[in-house]
Amino acid sequence: MIERLATYESGSFDPFRNLAVEQHLLETVGSGCCLLYLWQNRNTVVIGRNQNPWAECRVSLLESEGGHLARRLSGGGAVYHDLGNLNFTFLVPTADYDLGKQQRVLLEACRSFGIPAELSGRNDLTADGRKFSGNAFYHNGPRSYHHGTLLVDVDGEKLTRYLTPSKAKLASKGVPSVRSRVVNLVELCPGITVDGLKRALVAAFEAVYGLTSAPWTCTEADERRVDELREHYASWAWRYGQKLPFTCRAEGRFAWGGVELQLAVNEGVIQRAAVYSDDMDFTFPPALEAALVGCRFDSDALSLAVQRVPHGADILALLKQEG
Repeated sequence: MIERLATYESGSFDPFRNLAVEQHLLETVGSGCCLLYLWQNRNTVVIGRNQNPWAECRVSLLESEGGHLARRLSGGGAVYHDLGNLNFTFLVPTADYDLGKQQRVLLEACRSFGIPAELSGRNDLTADGRKFSGNAFYHNGPRSYHHGTLLVDVDGEKLTRYLTPSKAKLASKGVPSVRSRVVNLVELCPGITVDGLKRALVAAFEAVYGLTSAPWTCTEADERRVDELREHYASWAWRYGQKLPFTCRAEGRFAWGGVELQLAVNEGVIQRAAVYSDDMDFTFPPALEAALVGCRFDSDALSLAVQRVPHGADILALLKQEG
């Protein structure tokens, strides 16, 4: 049961530090506490835990223009952050995780500006049929978080240039481009600002939970841990990993999300596998990779290998197209 509310607003625009703070808050949020973390990144593309950065973002262009490529813990798809975007994270003990209540905070904050906000699909908030917020989720056992974006006045030209979603993903939404799917809240409420939305979120947070919040304070020990985590989030290994050479590549889109498989096959056996996906279940790609490595590349063996993995039937159909 939630008995205490806490808030923390980052004073940094460094995506690696902000993601480090988020993980540290997840590791330390106390029993009976719900913590609302508000943060912003400057000129950054953030990809989901299991996505292929080169397929989701024009990495060279982004970095040549002083931008950053970051990878988060949660699943889901790629998003663009600049200072016209506000990020939020609700961090709670898993026993107290209440997605419906957390989403009510977001909706009530936006509606306080007269914006007709509503939930749409698996993880979006929309107004007038256009998306202004994408949400993602992470559970580590005892603790969980729900985070996402709120587009207040984002540079739509940069969003369109940096992000490169698959044509299948756009086709499945029935729209021709990234930019046409999204709307800035300032278009719906010309007087809204990031600072104003922050205040509205804290007010809605307290109203929905019926409690008064207190600011979370950062100690020297907290700072040391955040510094350690920042090194991890900024590392090439975490952001880009190993781009496998492969002899088989398969890509498909299904009701649950998109998936890309890269398989290195030698003498009829899969030696290495890389699975990239925007599926909300972040455990799915590593489970599929483990199932595929060492498997013979034939229909019967593949069928046995993937039958216990989520979306196994879809994965098998995709692999059969290549074999």
